[in-house]
This record gives sequence, C-alpha cells and structure tokens, in this order.
Amino acid sequence: MASNSELWKRKEAAVPRGVGVMCRFFADKAKNAEVWDVEGRRYIDFAGGIGVLNSGHLNPLVQAAVEAQLKKFTHTCFSIIPHELYVRAAERINRLAPGPSPKKTAFFSTGAEAVENAVKVARYHTGRPGIVAFAAGFHGRTNLTMALTGKVAPYKFGFGPFPGDVYHVPYPNELHGVSVQNSLDALDSLFKTAIEPGRVGAVIIEIVQGEGGFNVAPREFVHALRKICDEHGIVYVHDEVQSGFARTGKVFATEYYDVEPDIITIAKSMANGYPMSGVVGKASIMDSPKAGGLGGTYAGSPVGLAAVNAVLDIMEEGGILERSVALGDRFRARMEALRKTVPHIAQVRGLGSMVAVEFMKPGTREAAAEYTQKAQEIALSKGLLILTCGTGYNVIRNLYPITIEDAVFDEALEILEAALKEAM
Repeated sequence: MASNSELWKRKEAAVPRGVGVMCRFFADKAKNAEVWDVEGRRYIDFAGGIGVLNSGHLNPLVQAAVEAQLKKFTHTCFSIIPHELYVRAAERINRLAPGPSPKKTAFFSTGAEAVENAVKVARYHTGRPGIVAFAAGFHGRTNLTMALTGKVAPYKFGFGPFPGDVYHVPYPNELHGVSVQNSLDALDSLFKTAIEPGRVGAVIIEIVQGEGGFNVAPREFVHALRKICDEHGIVYVHDEVQSGFARTGKVFATEYYDVEPDIITIAKSMANGYPMSGVVGKASIMDSPKAGGLGGTYAGSPVGLAAVNAVLDIMEEGGILERSVALGDRFRARMEALRKTVPHIAQVRGLGSMVAVEFMKPGTREAAAEYTQKAQEIALSKGLLILTCGTGYNVIRNLYPITIEDAVFDEALEILEAALKEAM
C-alpha cells in the first residue's frame, strides 16, 4: 500500500487545489470513533465527516441494512419505479417531525440539494421570490446556497455573481454584542428598505449554526420569527442539516423550541455516511409543486434509504439521544473547568453534543484564530482530529460519533486539554 506522502503527491497532481484537504494522511479503515491511516496510525475522530457519523463509522445496524439492500437492487429512480424504502422512511420522518400539522417528506442527495428544494417549494407555494437568511449561516456550496450562506471565505469568495432576491440579517450572538432585538430591528429595517415582506417567500435559519460557530438561536428569537412569518404569509424554514438526528440530544434541534416550522431540511447523519438528504414539511406546503417539480435521478437512493431506516431504528431503540446530552455535558464541564488555566476560552456553548468552545485573546473580544489553529494542529499530532468553525476561525466544534466509547472519549478530552495548554 502507498504511503501517506506518496498518496499526497498523487493527490496534488490529480485533484484541483479548490478541493481543500485538512489532513495530510489518508484513511485506510475506521470503526466507531477511530480511524487508522494507510501507515497504521490511529486517530480519534471528533469530526465525523463534518457531522455525518453520529452513529459511528461502520455502525453494524446501518452496515447490515445496506448489505441486505445491495443484494436486492441499488437504483431505480423513485420517479420511475417507486420502492417501499422511500415510503417507509418518509412515513417515519413525518411522525418524528415537530408540530401537529400533517407532514410529507421528499428525499434528495445532499444538504445543499435539500435547501435548494426547500426554497423551490417555498417560492412555488407563495409565488414570491425573496429569501431571508442570516449572517454566519451556512447552507451549501451550490450557486443558490452560496447566496444564502452568510460566510464569505472560503465558500463564496470569487464565485459570484449569485442569485438575486437573497437578503441577510444579523444572527443573535450575545458574546459578539448582537441582541435578539438587534436582529429583529435589522429584519424590520430590511422590510422597510430592501424588500417588502409581501415579496418574501421564505425565511431560512439554522437554529444552531454549524460553520458559523455552533451559535444557538435564543428561544424568543425563534418564536418571534415564527410570528413574523405568520403575519406576512412567509414560509418558515429550519435548516437542520447538521443539527439533526441526535446531534443536539433530540432527533431535531427544533424540539427544544416548542415551535413548528413550515419546512425542515435534513441530511448528514440521517444516513450515517451515505449521500442522502430530505425536506420534511407541512403537507399543505409540500404538496404545492405539481408532479415532476421535485425529484432527481439519485433522489431517494434505495441504498441510502436502507441506511436512513437503520438510523431511524437506532433513534427509536433509545439511548442515543440521552447519550448525546450526557457526552455534551461531560465536554462542557471539562472545558468550563479549564477556563481558570486557559484564559483564551471565551465561551462554551451548544445543545447536547453540538457543543463548541470559542477562543479570544485574553482580556479582549478579539478572535484568537492563530491560537485555535495551533491547538488544532497539536491535537492532530497527538492523534485527535477536531474541526474549527466561526467567521473568526476561532471556534472548536464537536462532531464526534455519539456512539463513541467512554474510554475513547476520555482519551480525546485528555488530548484536547493538553493541546489547549500547549498552544498558549
């Protein structure tokens, strides 16, 4: 087998530089929360393929479901020959989606594709073009979803022009001096100066921002948005691509808010490693487009949906939601205890295991990006893979498999603590 350095040279010659790669090693095998490279070195995975592996690498239930489906058929295109896997998964997700309204679900392949289709449905339902999104939000890398994304580098830089009728307002962030009222005032100003609410088809928000830094939307803000959307006939969309399927300790993070969005976008850990996404929403809204308006060649892959149904089995069996909360609490307590010896820690925040640490230069409100990067590099050298996020690149986020063994989790926390201290 080729070495890491040999594979890196081949990668440099064959893959465009725009496909950014964080690690200089190449994966050979993985199990639950551990990955081994081609040279046999072990790493603890706190990245989870960017939030895709909540149920762990090679989860035996998911693996068995996929293997069984591979013996039946791998593709039909649901728009040509339907299959029961699609219907069953849709029924189960409809039952789990928050709120009393009857629901319907359509499946796609990627998170960006789910967001694009949510916008399509909202525009068709309302007959309005405008979309309101939020600063620091991330919704994908397609042309439309780049427009929705509220973070320029590296996702939007140099790729314009973007579609029109997309507007951004500040996301509440107490640490950075943005109150709920500031955000609501900005939305009110937008409606007065840029686009009237009668031309807005949808408001889309990550109620826990992913790339933006695991910022959690305040409860009063979410309820205010629901009220505003109701007042103006706007479709209210929750992007739960990263926050769904047990990451926050609920199947949907929306469940913390006692509010019913019109549409929720889902992807990532819903299929635990297989390219699957979906849009679940009120049936009265989801039924708006005519037959043929939604779909796609690979939308609703039977192999991916076998994985989705296995993940739903895991959710229904119980334990993973409680474990998400317990692990998040353990991480939060460890980081809070470190604040006395690591003055760069400005805030520990999140829901369940969607928990992060933001770092600032001691005694200031200035992002400690260099410190954060150094800590990440030290952790990797010690065998722990962690991701950063935030518009200031000064947040370490957790996307470890929720099925991680206690001993491995404790080992990872020891490595992270050592890296944070060594980086000072």
